[in-house]
Amino acid sequence: MPSVFPLSESSPSELHFAEKPLADLDRLIRRHIEEDRYPGAQIALARHGQLALFRTYGMARTGAHAGPDTLFLLFSQTKVLTTAAAWSLVEDGTLSFSDRVADHLPEFAAHGKGEITLFQVATHQAGYPSADVTRETWADHALMRREVCDFKPEWPAGSRLHYHGRSAHLTLAMVIEAATGRDYREVIRERVIGPLGVGDELYVGVPPDEQHRCADTLASDSEPPRDNSAEMRAAGLPSGGGFGTARAMAAFYQMMLHGGKLGAVRLFSHRMIEFVTRDFTGDRPDEAMAMIPMHRGIGPHSRGTGPRIRGLGALAHPGTFGHGGAGTSYSWADPLSGVSFSYLTNFVQPDPWHSARLDRISNLVHAAIE
Repeated sequence: MPSVFPLSESSPSELHFAEKPLADLDRLIRRHIEEDRYPGAQIALARHGQLALFRTYGMARTGAHAGPDTLFLLFSQTKVLTTAAAWSLVEDGTLSFSDRVADHLPEFAAHGKGEITLFQVATHQAGYPSADVTRETWADHALMRREVCDFKPEWPAGSRLHYHGRSAHLTLAMVIEAATGRDYREVIRERVIGPLGVGDELYVGVPPDEQHRCADTLASDSEPPRDNSAEMRAAGLPSGGGFGTARAMAAFYQMMLHGGKLGAVRLFSHRMIEFVTRDFTGDRPDEAMAMIPMHRGIGPHSRGTGPRIRGLGALAHPGTFGHGGAGTSYSWADPLSGVSFSYLTNFVQPDPWHSARLDRISNLVHAAIE
């Protein structure tokens, strides 16, 4: 692990966290592992630019305990990292959220998609939620671009709110490549991960010599087996292929809480962070999320004031924002308290248990905030 990390180490008591809820959180995660709910987990809790705790539990893979340098598959938490690269390109004038995708990928206009904007893509309103690319594109981004441009709409853009599990961020990745002439993975690393100071703990595309640190991701017998191949880990798919530690994700969200700055490093302007964490979709229900209003920003989503929400915890302040990963994880930030939290596991759990445990996990952290 790197000798210098952007969050200085502190303790829960020094950062004004109550002892009992965090003890209950630790006990709950240990019980889940004892019950074989998931093999391993990692949590990190930070506040005001300092790390309150960082703990690892259980197994990374058969015969190997998870440790502080274990990299967990982030699944859709990757989306925020991909979108952050787009934030950077907006800030330097390369892109605008109001640009049409076809302004950068002319062939994307096929099948009547010529007017779809980057804003509609990033807020899951583009109208092609089921689209995906083939495995062959992982190592051939020219093919990836052709397949993305051939995506077919399922309904008019803007008419429905429906989580685009893979298609939206594949589109953003191809726009990033077209606008920069660079591999989107390099752009994410050079504009987001590297400057943040977490280059040894956060990857969108894991190099071969670091893949031994990756936890295997498992699923129940009723689910398709998970892909733990070297090809998948190296691919760094922009919608769900990132790997990282919980403390790296807690640091990312600390940067957002500090208006785009962490320590002496400014990644984004305060106005950019205000804009991308805004609630653009309000109480419109997301048709892919059991009709729960997801309060979409450009990257993360926020808590809002309704009774139902995914992952962020029912007790969360309405402005709390973050993102989850399929059946495994969530990371979030609370602008009222300055707290960020990341919870990663390596087993894809179906609902309703998955959402129920996330609510309990996050609520224990909220209850600890003093």
